[in-house]
Amino acid sequence: MENMKIMVVDDDPGIRDSLQTILEGRQYTVLTAADRTEGMDKIKRERPDLLILDIMLSSWLDGLDMSKKLRKDPEFHSMPIIMLTGVKEKTIFDFRPKDGGPNWCSVDAYLDKPVAPAALLAEVERLLPRKA
Repeated sequence: MENMKIMVVDDDPGIRDSLQTILEGRQYTVLTAADRTEGMDKIKRERPDLLILDIMLSSWLDGLDMSKKLRKDPEFHSMPIIMLTGVKEKTIFDFRPKDGGPNWCSVDAYLDKPVAPAALLAEVERLLPRKA
């Protein structure tokens, strides 16, 4: 079985390390980046099967901007994106669409920080069927 590649972009090294450990435990190949620039470079070079992206990187809108650019790019528009957010807890602003309403940040799933390993793996496995 070919390992699927998952890219984790988060400015917190503890989060990156934790997610990498969880995902590698399920035999995924994990690539990491600490910021938007490094993340975009690695995505273009490595072509991951799924992206896990922090909503706030070095600036407030980096994760949002990155997801929008990827959705507009024909090479990456269908790559599943899981958005991580600690923003709701800090600002009470929730990025999730309500009742099927329009989603101005087009990603496939949202997970709150701290991320429960079971919730992370459930979303990854829902969005990324294993290659045989």
